[in-house]
Order: sequence, then C-alpha cells, then structure tokens
Amino acid sequence: MKSKLTLLLSTFLLLSITAFSQELTDKWTSLLTQDGRYFEKYIGIPHTSLTSLPGVEKGNGTDKGKPLGLNNDPLNVFTIEMVDGQPVLHISGEIFGGFSTKKEFGNYHLRVEVKWGEKKYEPRLTAKRDNGILFHGKAPHGQFWNVWYRAPEFQIEEGNMGDLYTLAGVGADVRSKLKDTTNKRLGYIYDPEAPLRPYASTGTPETHLSHKKGNYENPIGEWNIIDLICYNDQATYAVNGSVVMTLENIRTVLPGTASTPLTNGFIQFQSEGAECYYRNIQIKKVDRAPDLK
Repeated sequence: MKSKLTLLLSTFLLLSITAFSQELTDKWTSLLTQDGRYFEKYIGIPHTSLTSLPGVEKGNGTDKGKPLGLNNDPLNVFTIEMVDGQPVLHISGEIFGGFSTKKEFGNYHLRVEVKWGEKKYEPRLTAKRDNGILFHGKAPHGQFWNVWYRAPEFQIEEGNMGDLYTLAGVGADVRSKLKDTTNKRLGYIYDPEAPLRPYASTGTPETHLSHKKGNYENPIGEWNIIDLICYNDQATYAVNGSVVMTLENIRTVLPGTASTPLTNGFIQFQSEGAECYYRNIQIKKVDRAPDLK
C-alpha cells in the first residue's frame, strides 16, 4: 500500500512539473507552491549590524563584502508559510536577496498581492520600506549590488509603488514629463500624453528612474494588487487596478556593445531591508499589449 501511495505522489509531482514546463496558457497558473519548487534564492552581503551570523564575513549590505550566494539562506530571508490553506511568501528583509523563478518568461501577465510587515533592517533601517519585482532578468545573479539580476524593476516602495528603476545595463522609453518644471532634480513622472523619454541604468537619477503617475497604494498592513503585463519589449505597471507606468523599447544598454531588445527573462522578488509578504503569485500568457487609449 505504501509503495502504491509513493508512486501516486511521485506521478502527481511529475505531472505538475511537466505541465508547468509547457508554454503558458490564457489560464492563470500559480507560481507559488508550498515547497517553492519553481524558485531559487540568492542571498547578498550581510550587513555589519547583524549579530546572528557569527563567523560570516559581513559588509555594507550592498556593494562591499561577500554575498552568501545561491540557495544559502541561513536566516530564512525567504520562507513560504501556509496561511488559511494558501502559500504566502514571507520576506524578512534582513539581508538583501532575490527570490527568482528558475524559468524565463515572455509575453505574460503577472499578478501578485503584496503587503508590508513591521520590521526594517540596515542599510535601510531609517529609510522607506523598499522592495521590488525585477522582470526580464538576465543571469548571472549578482550583477547589481552583488545580489540582483540585470533587469528593469517594478518598484515596490512605501509611497512609490509603480516607479521604474533600470538596473545593471538595461534601458527603456517612458512617456514622461517633469514633476516640477522649476526643479529638474525632482525627476520625471509618467504621462501617457507626454513624449517618449529614454531611461538607462547609467547616469543620474533623472536618467535611470521614472516616477509612477499617481499613488494608488493601500495603507501599510493592507494587501495591494500588483499587475505587470509584458508583451515583446513593452511593459505595463498597475497598482490596485490603476495603470501607473508603461515602458516601451525595453533593451540592454551595455558599454561597448550594441543595444538589443529585452523581451523575456527571469522574474525576481527582492528582499531590500523591509519585511513584506506576497501571495497569489499568478501568471498567464498574453497575445498583445494592453490598449491604454
């Protein structure tokens, strides 16, 4: 009896993995499972303020020091907890890190729910709660601050959900205008009626960061619905049902090499100094970009 049960469980697991390895369909597929089988972890540099890792080399938490590396998560920065019968990704924020899909995706709609926890850590102990969803990520790990992929970012930050960041050699065009024409340092804001403006990971904040159209976040402790729709070299960001950003011409921007369109890649959830939770991480294919007119 035991051997038959083992065979049935093994067959079910194999079928689940096989189904997932096929192309996405127009039906939602859950990426988050209790055992986290579709993801891997990459843990960055522990900050010197951490006392719970004796004997481990520490640094400034970002670009100085040695990362812990692939699937080496001694403090359980990323854990999957079962809450009311469904898996929830708990990100402690204690060390910068990435929770990354093992598979690359293109032409998809990703929908997740996210909320903030209470705890914050160095090097962002006194800063806003921060996090992000990287997409079209390209290996290897550790290209930005010794931890994250080369990728565009859907910013998940307190007060700034839906901003665009470009990391480690990517660029995109965004229809955007100055937030304040008398103070260029305040940067640019997405406006679907504005002309296209190029952004890239090199240079000043005005050139690698575009701000979202408006603030549609819920209060801390409440769940937010995040939608990321990617089609070819375009991407649309939405927060709680409101479009806040659209990217066009997503591309690589690397010194000494020709720019190339960036149309697919890994999806990576960041740990960046703040406790947060994700649930209902779902994905399905799309056949065209959203019509925003």
